[in-house]
Amino acid sequence: MDYFLGQIELFPYSFVPMGWLLCNGAILQIQQNTALFSLISNKFGGNGTTTFAVPNLQGAEPVPGMGFYICVSGIYPTRD
Repeated sequence: MDYFLGQIELFPYSFVPMGWLLCNGAILQIQQNTALFSLISNKFGGNGTTTFAVPNLQGAEPVPGMGFYICVSGIYPTRD
């Protein structure tokens, strides 16, 4: 199955799947994640010039043991 870059999904894993990051508010380097930054900018944190953050959705899971993950390796969404 193909996922869109920046798509957030809920998975019942105790590990981070390949191509995904846990939505825990982690700070990322723009230079290493330019496509994702172009979609979410620094809306969730970071300084917007060298860093940005993924959303922090920890504690929002409907069932304990699940986690929200953001796709960092997927299809770039079109904007029609």
